[in-house]
Amino acid sequence: MKTALRPYRIMANIVGVLLIVLVLVGLPLHYGHLLFPGVLPEGGAAEQTGAWISQYLGVAHGWLYMMFLIAAFVLSRKASWDLRFTVVTLLCGTVPILSFWAERRATKQVQDQLVTEPAAA
Repeated sequence: MKTALRPYRIMANIVGVLLIVLVLVGLPLHYGHLLFPGVLPEGGAAEQTGAWISQYLGVAHGWLYMMFLIAAFVLSRKASWDLRFTVVTLLCGTVPILSFWAERRATKQVQDQLVTEPAAA
């Protein structure tokens, strides 16, 4: 179980950071001319930067999110999480900032299990 925790934590943090940059930086810059006409001009440097972030970081995030799902699912099976805990953990990876809460929650769950398992044996 401990060997499955590390890849999950790494992927959860990478995906969380990329999602924050994508949603809180890339998309507002890319579509800022629609939200703030006159402040962010259409076709300006900000829109081009946002378009680049949306295109390349969006694709990278999509692929890395699939890896996150696999790592989280493997951990959920090794840790014997119930279906509700597993689904909440997987879905929280789609919400900026909430993904970090889910990672801490899952890590605490696994660490608590690791402490109690040797005592039970």
